Amino acid sequence: MKIVFMSDIHGVASALETALSAAESVGYDRLVLLGDLLYHGPRNGVPGFYDPERVAAILNSLKDRIVAVRGNCDAEVDQLMFEFPMMSDYAILDAGVETFFLTHGHLWNESRLPPLGMGSVLAHGHTHIPENKKLECGITIFNPGSVALPKGGSARSFGYFDGESLRHVSV
Repeated sequence: MKIVFMSDIHGVASALETALSAAESVGYDRLVLLGDLLYHGPRNGVPGFYDPERVAAILNSLKDRIVAVRGNCDAEVDQLMFEFPMMSDYAILDAGVETFFLTHGHLWNESRLPPLGMGSVLAHGHTHIPENKKLECGITIFNPGSVALPKGGSARSFGYFDGESLRHVSV
């Protein structure tokens, strides 16, 4: 199973379109959305090309491929815009060779690990900074970064699992 991980879109339709175009070029079966889909939050300011209605329309066109979780900027009213569930605090995705615990990162993260088995992957966004590291306990922490509002000097990016390994794709 090939999986694309995106997080922290924050209503920026042009950034989402660019990232999805790059994702199509590598190919994927599932699109995992790790929260903060529409709203930009009070600390981020209004990003250029803010268009949450367009983001919802784009993502709804891909609803049969999406697994999504709620971010700290997502609200119940946002669910009304989507034709797929996106209000769960976490989801578990079994990709055959890997088991992914999917969450936004504000509740479950490296400092507060969920109960996972060795070899599992904790995939989360929230920090807007790409990360891919294996902890001593055998759990991999994977953050795809942000497709819209990167932080820490990182580029806009998403994550990609090709069925064997995880990597970041800059967009």
